[in-house]
Amino acid sequence: MPPTLKKEYKGPVLFSYGFRPFFLLAGVFGFLVIPLWMAVYYGHIELAAPFPARLWHIHEMLFGYSAAVIAGFLFTAVPNWTGRMPVRGMPLVVLTLIWVLGRLAMAGLTGFSTAIVMVLDVAFLAAIVLMISREILAGKNWRNLKVLLPVTLLFLANLAFHAEAAITGDAPYSTRLGFAAVVFLIMLIGGRVIPSFTRNWLVKQGPGPLPIPFARYDAISIALAAVGLIGWVMWPEALPVGALLCIAALLHFFRLSRWQGVRTLPSPLLLMLHIAYFFLPAGLLLLGLTGAAGLDTYVGGLHLLGIGAIGGTTVAVMMRATLGHTGRALEAPKTLTLAFFLIILASLLRSLAPDFGVWGHSGIELAATLWTLGFGLFVLRVGRWLVTPRQQPRKPNCRA
Repeated sequence: MPPTLKKEYKGPVLFSYGFRPFFLLAGVFGFLVIPLWMAVYYGHIELAAPFPARLWHIHEMLFGYSAAVIAGFLFTAVPNWTGRMPVRGMPLVVLTLIWVLGRLAMAGLTGFSTAIVMVLDVAFLAAIVLMISREILAGKNWRNLKVLLPVTLLFLANLAFHAEAAITGDAPYSTRLGFAAVVFLIMLIGGRVIPSFTRNWLVKQGPGPLPIPFARYDAISIALAAVGLIGWVMWPEALPVGALLCIAALLHFFRLSRWQGVRTLPSPLLLMLHIAYFFLPAGLLLLGLTGAAGLDTYVGGLHLLGIGAIGGTTVAVMMRATLGHTGRALEAPKTLTLAFFLIILASLLRSLAPDFGVWGHSGIELAATLWTLGFGLFVLRVGRWLVTPRQQPRKPNCRA
């Protein structure tokens, strides 16, 4: 529940809480960006983006879509962590405009110079880092300062992307750093909320094993994966780095097994989080096998992480946070459950069966279609909740 408000907010509902504008932006963007990318990929349209189309695609999924979800999550979670007033009203309006201008500029739709495009694009994550830092420090919420590390790394990766692409015409190091930052954030936050949500739900279900709380094992598995990811950023196909990523993947598979995901089968909203986290070590394993065994699994690993781990986790988190903060029961409607599993199937097709053909379409095309359908269902169901007032809890039925 949000902290008690000191004064009533009278502005537009959309800008009353951080999750509302940014989850809506992320959902609509996720629905539009992949069809646009496929049109560019097959040469049907040409973007006037300041970078090659492939770089634009990678950049927008990492620093556009993911950044919007992260902002929505943090602007909703931090007030709960600190007990301070949420960021709302005009500051959210300005941040929203910055994000939208960044997307338009990166697509080459503004006509601005490369330097101005860079400023517009990096301004969003810079503002997020500064505003979240201010809230955590003002609230003296020291234990959550560590969340700023991956968010700051994502900002630095975005800044490095523009410099690297301008100098070399490509941006492999900065895009890998962006991937690493988001994956690290999922390891950190996911390892905190997934077992916590699961424990709270299982306690109400009756006797049975519960998730193991955060312990030394979790810290070691996160640290080892972080070292592996740093090595991957610098030397993605090196044998020692590949071996380290494979070990980290196995540790995180076991970490996931400690959270009692099997017991959440009756709760799709919880099960989604466990399934999405599964794709994190699966992606690390495929990336690791590239260096450790010389297998051609690099692109598959990137898409398991990008679509399955990042896409799946962000969608599951947006669903749960929206339901909870708009006064609805924490139960996923069938349409949202379908939306999640369409995105998961998209990850499997794009990563493991890109050449799979059916009805004259490749696995890549089918994956793009499934992703788009999933986000379409998400926007259709959740979009209305994000722009309307919080639902009042139902009064108990007192009739005999």
